[in-house]
Parts: sequence; structure tokens; C-alpha cells
Amino acid sequence: MLLLTQDQRARLIANGLSGGDHVPVVKFFNPVGSGTWLFSELDADGDILFGLCDLGFGCPEMGSASLAEIAGVKLPFGLSIERDLHFEGRFPLTIYADAARLCGGITEDAARLEAAAAVRASEISELPQP
Repeated sequence: MLLLTQDQRARLIANGLSGGDHVPVVKFFNPVGSGTWLFSELDADGDILFGLCDLGFGCPEMGSASLAEIAGVKLPFGLSIERDLHFEGRFPLTIYADAARLCGGITEDAARLEAAAAVRASEISELPQP
């Protein structure tokens, strides 16, 4: 399976060049075990992705990963890491990270993501205004 479409690659690179807290563009997963990744940026080199990485140990974290290494993973039964064809990011990456830390893994549960977004919004509104 092609891990990134040309459109996704272009969006990821554009996000990487602009900086900020972007909505994840793509979700990868291990079809026979744990491992889920949400990526929002790709370096101009076309290999280093940035996003939320969850290897299934209960401590998801934001960081970088190599697209070539992910594509090269060989799984049982001739399988490999796959792209979730139905994933559509709805919140900035930090919201997914906040919810994942509370849940112990990446979640797409709308209620948990909305709760994480509400907490982050209230924290921001409590900051002193210049």
C-alpha cells in the first residue's frame, strides 16, 4: 500500500514549512498489533514526519519518525504498516496528544477529543492577557 498520496505529501510538507499546530493529515497503523501514528508535518527532505506516535506501551508522545523506516517494517503474513483510508483529522495535533495521554493511547473518540479541546481552551483563556 502506498503510505502517502501526492496530495497528502504536499499538505504535510506545506504544514512542515509553515509551523504551528496542524490537524493530522494521515494516520498509519499496525494491522496485526499495536502501533498507531498521526502525522501532521513532513520535512522538505520527504522522509522525516512529525506527529503523535503510539507504540502501544501506554505512553504516546509527539515526535519524529522516518517514512522510509515505517514503510520498511515487515510484519507477519506479508503485511506492512497501513494508512487508514477513512481517517479525517478534526482537531489540532495537540488535542489528539492531550486525549491520548489521558486514555493511554491514540483515540478518535469524539467525546474524549472534545473534552481535551475544552480543557485546552479553558487553560488558554485563563492566561493573563497582555
